[in-house]
Amino acid sequence: MNFKKYLFIILSFTAFYTHGQSADPNYKLIGTNYVQTKNYYLLTLLENNAAAKQLVSNDAELVKLTQTRLDNIKSSLTTCKDPLCFTQYLKFSDDEIKTVSDRLTSLYKANNALGNLVKQHLIPSGTYIQYKDLSPVQLLVKAWEQDAKAVNYAIEVYAEGRKPNYPAIDSISFNVKSRSYLNLVYDESATILDESKQTKLFFIPSMNYALHSLEINERDDAANDEPMILKDNKNAYNRVKTIKWANYKYTMILIPGAGPDIAGVALSAEGMLRCRVAALRYFEGLAPFIMTSGGKVHPYKTKYSEADEMKKFMVEKLHVPESAILVDPHARHTTTNMRNCVRIIFRYGMPFNKPCITSTDKSQSYFIEHMAGRCEKELGYVPYTLGKRLSDTEQEFYPVITSLQIDADEPLDP
Repeated sequence: MNFKKYLFIILSFTAFYTHGQSADPNYKLIGTNYVQTKNYYLLTLLENNAAAKQLVSNDAELVKLTQTRLDNIKSSLTTCKDPLCFTQYLKFSDDEIKTVSDRLTSLYKANNALGNLVKQHLIPSGTYIQYKDLSPVQLLVKAWEQDAKAVNYAIEVYAEGRKPNYPAIDSISFNVKSRSYLNLVYDESATILDESKQTKLFFIPSMNYALHSLEINERDDAANDEPMILKDNKNAYNRVKTIKWANYKYTMILIPGAGPDIAGVALSAEGMLRCRVAALRYFEGLAPFIMTSGGKVHPYKTKYSEADEMKKFMVEKLHVPESAILVDPHARHTTTNMRNCVRIIFRYGMPFNKPCITSTDKSQSYFIEHMAGRCEKELGYVPYTLGKRLSDTEQEFYPVITSLQIDADEPLDP
């Protein structure tokens, strides 16, 4: 074996098991509201873990923060005359974020409810793995600060009309300057007040406002096909444990989606061609699984998922076994095609030190080869390490565990 390749495999293997102490492939994310769980995992834990919930609900300063929030929302219903007035009382201010950070730091003890939450959930979930080198209490605080900023971002985009990272496909559905929209924002604030009036959890009004804002924009994309292991991925997921991995050179053949630009078209011509090329590689025996990847992306607010439509095409037209196809119906960009593939490999218990391949058209294949800078800019890390180029349409890659990190400014696919 080539020495450089041997060294790379050893380093990849070592890196996985070093990180494996902090991210457990057997860990199952909790929560049945998938949009909430995927976007705000610490807040989901604080809401659902009885001991941690009791601890923060009984803290006088955090309870005071909650009551002030509710009082301000109530006041806004009689004083606010524009949408931004309403939303300013729902977002976390810098001072509030710091207050909560200070309280969590004071409340945290290694063996109390918050300490156990970090050890038993935050660390093994890998959802904040970019902070793995911090102390447990620092990890807790960073997770809170990330969730708070993620809540604010969702409110800014889907209630205030701020331009998202990709306005052409992810923008708000309403005219924020219309009278009808002002009435809608009023009603949303009134609903939040009614739903939250009994809560002592400081984050509930703001988090639920962010979730409601996504909901009324019909932007629950993060929940597409969930729970996937009981739905579209069930047969393939159940087959994972039967695979003799030594018989295959690669874990997965990944097909990044190609959305059509015409409304009402389910699958683009490019998507069909990518499926045909990948099917050839599958029938050659390169890997036991194909992953189709792509959400409801193009055109704006399409009802068709690239991943689901590619899977349908491969089963019905190309006769690929349904149990050999995994779908990722969430990715909205090539960067997250790669990231989400890594996440599924890890969480479904597939080999993490084995290479995969992308199978796509020539243009996108070479784009992936030079995509690291875009990944760093948009994700904060590169979710893969490239291996050999096999052809104009196939490229090896190795998974990177940092892919488990939640993306705080992409609420449709965090």
